[in-house]
Amino acid sequence: MPPAKDATCTYATGWITATLRWKLTVDPTKARALRTIAAGCPDATVTFTPAP
Repeated sequence: MPPAKDATCTYATGWITATLRWKLTVDPTKARALRTIAAGCPDATVTFTPAP
């Protein structure tokens, strides 16, 4: 995670967007961590276009 607390949601949404776009897998530990982080980002939105 980035050291700047105000960048946490931006980083997390970018990570999730790239993961969804490229249909990457996420292990259970990382998925849990992302859910925890996302819970602290109520205004964040993830939008993506699937890769061709």
